[in-house]
Amino acid sequence: MRIVIAEDDPLLREGIAAVLTAEGYDVVAAVGDGDALLAALEQHAPDVAVVDVRMPPTHTDEGIRAAVRARDRFPGLAVLVLSAYVEQAFATDLLAQGSDGLGYLLKERVGRVETFVQALDRVAAGGTAIDPEVVGQLVARPDQRMARLTARELEVLALMAEGWGNAAIAERLVVTDGAVHKHIRSIFAKLDLPPSDASDRRVTAVLRYLDSARR
Repeated sequence: MRIVIAEDDPLLREGIAAVLTAEGYDVVAAVGDGDALLAALEQHAPDVAVVDVRMPPTHTDEGIRAAVRARDRFPGLAVLVLSAYVEQAFATDLLAQGSDGLGYLLKERVGRVETFVQALDRVAAGGTAIDPEVVGQLVARPDQRMARLTARELEVLALMAEGWGNAAIAERLVVTDGAVHKHIRSIFAKLDLPPSDASDRRVTAVLRYLDSARR
């Protein structure tokens, strides 16, 4: 797997590169700002970009904006965004483009190599990896729309938001696959999400869930 890293802190940038190289990944470039990221993507055509949220010059949302541009310019590119803090709005902005091949992880997870690598592999395979801390804060602040859901349905939706599939959710909650399917059907019904060829109900449910933190 070929990886480009965009992180303005040289020590953290080198640390991430060292961790990934030790795990057998091919780090083809490590850069310090959004413009350099886009240039590196053009030059190396990697499988995954690992991107810091806050980069020069203003250290606000340059990383997010670069990630959005990268996904527009390079279809199929998987992106794993790293943030020092829980910033639900940024996660929601990214997911608005679609959740395939997208991750949003707190930087503290980088030190937990197994968790970091699992998230990286999941987004590289086209899945979604949203940090449990982000999801946990959303669970604690449901709006009226989310209030329709039972506690178990919120648990299921939280795991969906983290990127887990039905079988993995069933295993984590120690229930059957059939029970998970039943909960998801109920979630769709309560969030007024009928079957449609125009949208993915699973993605829409997760977006509404994440958006609840902004209200």
